[in-house]
Amino acid sequence: MKKFLAAAVVAGMTACLAGSVSAASNPFSDVPADHWAYDALAQLAKDGVIEGYGDTTFQGNKNITRYEMAQMVAKAMAKTNVPQNDKALLDKLSAEFSDELNNLGVRVSNLEKNADKVKWNGEARYTYTDEKHDDKPSQKAYPLLLRMEPKAEINANWFVKARIDASTNLNTDSGDSTAKLQRTWAEGRYAFGTFRAGKLPFESPYDSYMTRNSQMSGAEAEFPLGSGFSVKFTGGRQALKLAQQKGQAATDIATAALQYKQGKLSGTALYLYAKNDAFKGLKYKGVRYSNNANENKAGVYEIAGTYRFDKNAALTGAYGENTKADNFEKLGLAQFNYKGVQRENQGTWGAYVAYKHNGGFIGFDPNSDALAYNQKGWEVGAQYMVFKNTMASVKYFDGKDLDNDKDASKFFGRVQFFF
Repeated sequence: MKKFLAAAVVAGMTACLAGSVSAASNPFSDVPADHWAYDALAQLAKDGVIEGYGDTTFQGNKNITRYEMAQMVAKAMAKTNVPQNDKALLDKLSAEFSDELNNLGVRVSNLEKNADKVKWNGEARYTYTDEKHDDKPSQKAYPLLLRMEPKAEINANWFVKARIDASTNLNTDSGDSTAKLQRTWAEGRYAFGTFRAGKLPFESPYDSYMTRNSQMSGAEAEFPLGSGFSVKFTGGRQALKLAQQKGQAATDIATAALQYKQGKLSGTALYLYAKNDAFKGLKYKGVRYSNNANENKAGVYEIAGTYRFDKNAALTGAYGENTKADNFEKLGLAQFNYKGVQRENQGTWGAYVAYKHNGGFIGFDPNSDALAYNQKGWEVGAQYMVFKNTMASVKYFDGKDLDNDKDASKFFGRVQFFF
């Protein structure tokens, strides 16, 4: 980019020049008063945004370096009277030259109040799965998903977040290709606690999402206790798949969790309470949820922990049980992780091996990719950053269906593009 053009762009964003530059003296000997960029250069020189060479020349026909452009952008950011309709353009420039600005000591993240307060992240992902059971034919799927995750700053403490998905199956061209709002919630962050309300993420990452990986309508509060401990309380309603099958979509749910994270050790102890008349007489492949046909509750406790040996190796274990269910009521996990991907760094990778047992009447809404509903067995997986923000994943499960003790397996492959 030529220096004349770069200066005009920055000037156009940082001030309204009419009536303010006519009185400015010619700052550069090689820029005549009738030059198309004269007013812009005069204003920027007056404001201290640009400087010439020691011989009073500007040399505007030279190509400007990224570092020189970043210097102009940084000085423009420091101005407080940037017109509102130019802030979005200034934000784009700050993002483009973020590396150079960081080297100059200007942190783009600290300038968000002078830019657009809505941030968009997302991903496009292609998935292939091949699931096999001894008692039925192989099932293959090719889902394609586009996910958008906006985040809007309300003030210094409150944000609004959301997730929007659109998906289709490439093998049948079926699926909900219309964008669908999956979740949206308000989140407040204070030194004494974090609060969320709306349609929230309802997930269990500490057990590899074996019990929950979806959303619920309700509220959540999390409070630090000190010495690495915190507590989290959640309450609301969720559309459980098992309940929907019996025509009862809404399930009342409440959780209380004690969390710990300090040094190499982290852990969670949780109790989940759920109530829905759909639990009464509920069966999966002929097996009852409870021997008591009037049981309409779930009472799940779970403990999980992770120990990091070093920056590369970690061991995770989890155990859970639904005390209100008499069958398929237990969960178990033992998983070893090695390394891990970094989205910004091409060539980084991670791998894991795990043994999983996930009873169908404790895994309310699981999504562990390879392990399917009501199964147990071994799972291995790996991730690799093919390019910056481009990740390839493969997973393979080999085990049994708990309802009939017959062999089952699943291959899972995915390519994700993050933006």
